[in-house]
Amino acid sequence: MTATTPTLATKYEPKTTEAKWQQYWEENQVFKADPNHQGEPYCVVIPPPNVTGKLHMGHAFESALIDTLVRYHRMTGRNTLWLPGTDHASIGVQTILDRKLQAQGKTRYDLGREKFIEWAWEWKEESGGTIVNQLRRLGVSVDWSRERFTMDEGLSKAVIEAFVQLYDQGLIYRGEYMVNWCPASESAVSDLEVENKEVDGHLWHFRYPITDSNGFVEVATTRPETMLGDTAVAVNPDDERYQDLIGKTVTLPIMGREIPIIADELVDPGFGTGCVKVTPAHDPNDFQMGQRHSLPFINIMNKNGTLNEKAGAFEGQDRFEARKNVVKQLEAEELLVKVEDYKHTVPYSDRGKVPVEPLISTQWFVKIRPLADRALESLDQHHSPVFIPERWTKVYRDWLVKLKDWCISRQLWWGHQIPAWYVVSETNGTITSETPFIVAHHEAEAKNKAVAKFGENVKLEKDPDVLDTWFSSGLWPFSTMGWPDQTKDLKTYYPTTTLVTGFDIIFFWVARMTMMAGHFTGQMPFKSVYIHGLVRDENNKKMSKSANNGIDPLILIDKYGTDAVRYTLVREVAGAGQDIRIEYNRKTDESASVEASRNFANKLWNAARFVMLNLDGKTPEELGQPTVEALELCDRWILSRFHQVVRQTRDHLDAYGLGEAAKGLYEFIWGDFCDWYIELVKSRLREDANSPSRVVAQQTLAYVLEGILKLLHPFMPHITEEIWHTLTQKSGEVLALQPYPIEYLDKIDHDLSPIGNTQSSISPSSLIDSELEQRFELLIGTIRTIRNLRAEAEIKPGVTAPVILQSSNSDEGQILEAGQAYIKDIGKVNQLTITPALEKEVKNTMAGVVGTVQVLIPLTGVVDVDALRAKLEKNLRKVEAEVKSLSGRLGNKNFVSKAPEAVVKGAQEALAEAKKQESILRDRLNRL
Repeated sequence: MTATTPTLATKYEPKTTEAKWQQYWEENQVFKADPNHQGEPYCVVIPPPNVTGKLHMGHAFESALIDTLVRYHRMTGRNTLWLPGTDHASIGVQTILDRKLQAQGKTRYDLGREKFIEWAWEWKEESGGTIVNQLRRLGVSVDWSRERFTMDEGLSKAVIEAFVQLYDQGLIYRGEYMVNWCPASESAVSDLEVENKEVDGHLWHFRYPITDSNGFVEVATTRPETMLGDTAVAVNPDDERYQDLIGKTVTLPIMGREIPIIADELVDPGFGTGCVKVTPAHDPNDFQMGQRHSLPFINIMNKNGTLNEKAGAFEGQDRFEARKNVVKQLEAEELLVKVEDYKHTVPYSDRGKVPVEPLISTQWFVKIRPLADRALESLDQHHSPVFIPERWTKVYRDWLVKLKDWCISRQLWWGHQIPAWYVVSETNGTITSETPFIVAHHEAEAKNKAVAKFGENVKLEKDPDVLDTWFSSGLWPFSTMGWPDQTKDLKTYYPTTTLVTGFDIIFFWVARMTMMAGHFTGQMPFKSVYIHGLVRDENNKKMSKSANNGIDPLILIDKYGTDAVRYTLVREVAGAGQDIRIEYNRKTDESASVEASRNFANKLWNAARFVMLNLDGKTPEELGQPTVEALELCDRWILSRFHQVVRQTRDHLDAYGLGEAAKGLYEFIWGDFCDWYIELVKSRLREDANSPSRVVAQQTLAYVLEGILKLLHPFMPHITEEIWHTLTQKSGEVLALQPYPIEYLDKIDHDLSPIGNTQSSISPSSLIDSELEQRFELLIGTIRTIRNLRAEAEIKPGVTAPVILQSSNSDEGQILEAGQAYIKDIGKVNQLTITPALEKEVKNTMAGVVGTVQVLIPLTGVVDVDALRAKLEKNLRKVEAEVKSLSGRLGNKNFVSKAPEAVVKGAQEALAEAKKQESILRDRLNRL
């Protein structure tokens, strides 16, 4: 069957092309994984974005990196699975819905739990797919048939199984402890969901009267309102200032309680006065002291951040309002000593965005040490997982060492409800800290267990709390593949190969996955962890909502195309884990960085279109590959360069050098192939249709172009897929599933003297020739120099000129002789002289140097030399005058000191440019 004539549109339209292939890939399930497929498995699970989210530049960056790796490994023949999905984001979804209700003057309690959950699922179905659809715009090669959600039926089963197992093994317990409380979401949050912010606050100093004397002790605090819950004052046992006060009591101001003065080593004698108030129910350190000294625990705060009845006259006041009022009363009672400005760290809820409140609360906890120690053992003894860059290994290890027990219960409704049932019939129908409970997979199992223990009349009530979102996320690498069932996917694709994520999530997610996986599967969940950096804005600042400096990737995708955005993000990576910077004009929504990638796409498109227009309608397969003996010098050069680039690209990708691989391809495609090889063979393409040289040029063009499309596909999948289909005319196949190019490892073995000899015995597997490439660079440099000299001499494009190449180096002479046809053709040379020495001086020339070769263009008879000299001298005088004027202005102290900074800077830049032009013009005149 004869292939149809391959044609590309005159202009590349990314929006149309990208939508076409995204739809095709998905409808035809091109990326559907098959556990029965032959090949070493390569599996990545997506870092699940929150179902509340919208695509931001961080998502785009991470997805571009992952997709580049996944597409590459798929093309190398590995059995590839990229598994997509989203996280249910307990606090995020509940906050959105609570605000919607608040706007209606309602709360979730007005709806009731059942109706609220129904509404949450409806919202998830309607709005929760936004981030998924936006990920589709990126052209990610995920297996959509395996898409998971952390609250879908299978993952919910895994969560329950994990909880029950951990509880049965004594690794989950329920107790009353100090937790981080978020008043905004009215829920406990883990240590990892707390962001410590340095703030400008105050340090208040108060007097507490000593009970049996007229004296007092002075305490300092950053949270005056908590003094209402004080149950002691503490000093360091070695602090000589307070030895005689230990064991005495003070009268707590406002509240009138008599509280003891205790000695505890936890007190820092250097903080404040060295005498501290102790509020066991509202401070982690005070909690420890309270336990050690058997102090009362008085909670003065409601869960919404207002003060309760134990705060006396301040009941019902917000904690910050109460702070001001407590200070006012202490001042009125003449107990306020002073107020100091004080910079200190305040913990904020990552979700609620308000300061957390340390509160004593009955919660569920995971006993973390056994899990963390197992992950540490894998790291220390088996170097698993491997972190790229390696420096993050220490960060990960240090975190595992420091981990404390994990509070996993949240006072929310949206999420995995804790699989525990309270036997309320034992505590008068209410849940208390003393109510016995049953942990079970489901209510029927809980009922059977409860009846066996408490009798037939037992009454159960399910725990209203839900699990921390990170509990289910910690199971993600194996729960998504069917665990606890031993599925085919789990056996084939687990452990996963690579996790790609940001450094800021090592603590939140990576450590939890390794701990959970180590415990439940006996293996680390991934072999390697590739830690990427941040995408910074045009001013090299970290993007954040608070700074309002984010860049919407969808705006750039609409303007420049998905491939351009993806390629920019990958190309900018200077090394694994490094931050990248994106140029961006916020007034026009334009990006010079992405525009450069769009230009690269256009360059490839136009080059491919030119090649196909010169293949006589034939595909690479129909043209076949040229015999090695038929290859001409530039053919051998481009094939050697191509296979060198294949080797380099694979080496970079195998070592996670994605940015280096992208830049190497750019240089080869734009420079070697488009700018040089295509130009070098144009004259051969104009020869007779049966010309052997023309046929070899066509074969080489087609071969290298198809190879380029395969190499570039992981980085720019849409444009390469479109061009490849047009070039090959292969219906029913996709570039995404073609084999990635393999480099030829054997070095070419032939006589390099002369370089133009093409009759050597060369096997097809030995096309890499580094020496040839180095020598060919001299030809390219010579032609480039000739072009530059022509431009300087203002020789018109259609005019040919004589050129003299002088070099005493015999090797250089051979190279120039071998490539003289290219020099004449591309350099537009009508007479080429290659000589080891000049017999006499050549006047009126433009001269340049490349290597040790002197390049001379005699101008007599080519241009009007006198007119050229006069023009150059006129331009030089003009520039000299400008240099003098600008130097005078900048030498004027009044101008420099009084003129606006922007004006002075503009003058400095203009002077530098004028001096540069002066140097160029003088050099041109000297050459004449």
